[in-house]
Amino acid sequence: MANYKTADIRNVALVGHGGTGKTTLADLFLFKTGVKTRAGSVDDGSSIFDIDDEEKERKSSITSSLGHFTHNGKRINLIDTPGYPDFIGQATGAIAAVETALCLISATSGIEVNTRRTFQLAGDAGIGRAIALNRCGLENIDFAQVIADIQDTFGQQCIPINVPNAVGPAFTSVQSTLGGDSEYSQALTDCIVEADEALMEKFLETEELSPADAVAGITKAIASGTLVPIFCVSGRQDIGVSELLDGIASMFPSPADIDRAAEDGSKIKADPNGPLAARIFKTRIDPFVARMNFVRVYSGTLKKDTTVKNQSTDKTARISTLNAVQGGELNAMPEVIAGDLAAIVKVDGLHVGDSLGDVKLPAMPFPRPMVGWAIEPKTSADQQKISGAIQKLQDEDPTFIVVRDQQTKELVIYGMSELHLQIVIERMLNRDKVGVNTRSPKIPYRETCTGSAEGHYRHKKQSGGSGQFAEVHLTIDAVPKDIDPDEHFTKARFDSMRSFHYDPVLNYAFVDRVTGGTVPNNFIPAVEKGIKERMERGVLAGYQVQDVACALFFGKDHPVDSNETAFKMAASMCFRDVFKQAKPVLLEPIVAIEITIPADKLGDITSDLTTRRGRMEGMDAAPGGLQVVKGMVPLAEVQDYARGLSSITGGQGSYTYEPSHYEVVPANEQQKIIAAAEKEKEEES
Repeated sequence: MANYKTADIRNVALVGHGGTGKTTLADLFLFKTGVKTRAGSVDDGSSIFDIDDEEKERKSSITSSLGHFTHNGKRINLIDTPGYPDFIGQATGAIAAVETALCLISATSGIEVNTRRTFQLAGDAGIGRAIALNRCGLENIDFAQVIADIQDTFGQQCIPINVPNAVGPAFTSVQSTLGGDSEYSQALTDCIVEADEALMEKFLETEELSPADAVAGITKAIASGTLVPIFCVSGRQDIGVSELLDGIASMFPSPADIDRAAEDGSKIKADPNGPLAARIFKTRIDPFVARMNFVRVYSGTLKKDTTVKNQSTDKTARISTLNAVQGGELNAMPEVIAGDLAAIVKVDGLHVGDSLGDVKLPAMPFPRPMVGWAIEPKTSADQQKISGAIQKLQDEDPTFIVVRDQQTKELVIYGMSELHLQIVIERMLNRDKVGVNTRSPKIPYRETCTGSAEGHYRHKKQSGGSGQFAEVHLTIDAVPKDIDPDEHFTKARFDSMRSFHYDPVLNYAFVDRVTGGTVPNNFIPAVEKGIKERMERGVLAGYQVQDVACALFFGKDHPVDSNETAFKMAASMCFRDVFKQAKPVLLEPIVAIEITIPADKLGDITSDLTTRRGRMEGMDAAPGGLQVVKGMVPLAEVQDYARGLSSITGGQGSYTYEPSHYEVVPANEQQKIIAAAEKEKEEES
């Protein structure tokens, strides 16, 4: 049995931009609460939270890491998350597992790109938010301006709960604003009573709050979002850290203070005796411990040596062991009560986002990765091991996606940035000994025609004995988008039509117009197959053909030399020749893009979008002085967009895109693509 109750648990995720001191603060928490005899250090590789070799080498967090400690009678689970946008998926998983996101902001650097993102993620998740303003002891800090910037960006509900006794090197302590007469005290009180109607009535009667009422009110205000308390600290100097720890224990919401909902909308109560509702929020593949799935229990009690249902797969999982996690250390525990976090070890078939128990939870909102690299194994040995290595990486990171492109035949990996993919490649090599070559993925262009044409092809081959003979006559026509095939493919449009086969994905139809037995019925399927195979290989530049109708209307056969192979070959060659005369063009994929940028970068972004052959479709204002630009742009122009956007916005921009449609490639670009395809073909031959 756990020696603490659900009401005594505090789950906190340290979030914010990289380099703000999150991991240093996390290590200091463990030292100050007696878990460790010294504070771990990122600089010398002794951090409890940065445990991967890549993290120690880079002196920067790459994955989220879990620790726990006790302070003032409260069990505090702490998740330290990476600070760079490249690894935002780790913060997303952590936020789903906690009640409060503690966002670190450097007093010298101010609000940076991942500060905004993680703060918004926490808001979207409906959990409490607090801010730790770090490095208040450094020089040239305008405290009032920093607070004003925070309030302008995140709202007036961001109020200092304590302030430095001085800024810069003279900073030695913090002073509470609660119940005092500082310039922030009244605003703090207003935010507290706003969340509790009874407390507001009491305050209006007495014009004061008792310390106990104030603390209880702060908890409710954080949970409801009417207050985002700002704690002033210096992690390096250990100033304000004790006050922050006290605040976490006494003011931050417990699991019972934040409402949770199942996928069907029903409320989940943090009751250890209730139905089991748990979710995997992180997976780690450790070379020594093997597979670890980190679980948050929202309701009920998860016990070892039990079998639970995986609501996401409709299968069961045997939970043999449960472990409390302290960085890279595991300690066995018999059960996990509602509100608590733990690790399930050596259980296959569990993945990030899976719901365990009696209740299915909503899907976790991981961002879609935008940056892609085509990869191929360096050696045959790498070829044999690559599938297993990739699967491990996908299990660990929901923002890492692998796609086998059916058209380009490439294996393409997608991540949040080039750095993200570089680390993926490093991990494959270091952990699984798999080497890969990388390159930019090919663009999946398509081919079509804009006119109509007619022609024939005779395939004749004689090499002693029986030969091959087939003659095929075809028409090719452009097919508009969004047709009703039954209304489009009629005898009025296709004279003597006997039947048609329509492919809605390619908007393609094969039409049988043969009359008089000129092509025996048993060879017509071979003609259709030959056409489809040619369409897959393309004509202009080797890309899939779409948006065409191909009609067979005449042909000739030989009683001895005709066979399926001959008709398939004749159909393929005939399609090639006729398609070239039907005004063929290349199509390129167009994506619908949304770009989030600081408002002052709007002109730069719209200009850049124009140079990329894109067009604006609209824009919307976003919180924190941001603008969301919506547009359409060719996929070929945004394959390296992450780099360009970062350069224009100083790393403050982000973007997403979705496939939209295909459009005709401009003539000058088309010539370049065809020339490149011909050159590649020559090099391969």
